[in-house]
Amino acid sequence: MRITPIVNPQFVADIDDIDLLTLNEPEFEEIYHAWLHYGVLRFRNQALDDNALQQFSARFGPLEEMPLGRMSRQERKKIPNIFVTVLSNIKVNGQPIGGLGNAEASWHSDMTYVDMPPPASVLLGIEIPQRGGDTYFADQAAAHSALPASLIQRVAGLSIKHDAAHTSIGSLRHGYEPFDDPRDAPGSIHPIIRIHEETGSETLYLGRREWAYIPGLPLTESEALLDELWSYAAQPQNVWQQTWRPNDLIVWDNRRVLHRRDDFDNNARRLMKRCQVLARNADA
Repeated sequence: MRITPIVNPQFVADIDDIDLLTLNEPEFEEIYHAWLHYGVLRFRNQALDDNALQQFSARFGPLEEMPLGRMSRQERKKIPNIFVTVLSNIKVNGQPIGGLGNAEASWHSDMTYVDMPPPASVLLGIEIPQRGGDTYFADQAAAHSALPASLIQRVAGLSIKHDAAHTSIGSLRHGYEPFDDPRDAPGSIHPIIRIHEETGSETLYLGRREWAYIPGLPLTESEALLDELWSYAAQPQNVWQQTWRPNDLIVWDNRRVLHRRDDFDNNARRLMKRCQVLARNADA
């Protein structure tokens, strides 16, 4: 197994010469520590079916159910696998087989609108369009390091309410009602500066910009402060662009990393599968 940094010695690495289907425990532990160190890991040429994708993902911790909004139990029962999210623009008999379609997805960290967001996301590329659909990752430990001391002092003790009603492409989730004021958004509240539970490093923890609100501030002040914080979130030197190949698999740490996606031609086919993972001790 070879671990090769891509962006810099602290952010994003390729892991080569490894078969994720046959990992032994020492090899996985090396991968796990590399994930904590680099935030984003890429494995190429990993042809995993749903079962193998689940088995590998579950080594990081208990699997989280896919985000389904306020879907009823009856509707949930119709989903063949609650732990593998299909992201695709492909339609069968006129019906989409997955979520998000071909639209651009804005910067976000997965499921920050719940009280216990999944630390790990595992995304496998299966069908890849010839152009578009690239994914970008932004290092929020580096973003925190770039904050002026005066701004860090201003946000000390402040939190953000993360909107639960909209997806990363801006569409309203199933079962939610539209609203016009970020203060009315449903969702969980998390500190702006996060202490990473496993590494102890400080990171900027912003979730999504859209419909976010800083409780306790007038709306205009909240909007201005959020805009100022976001100006540090995705500075070019701290961003890595992933141009997908079939059977690329990427694991990233949502506690440290933001990601976004380019749009692509809806006449092209894109098929991705994702697992999301809770903390290792989440079932303790």
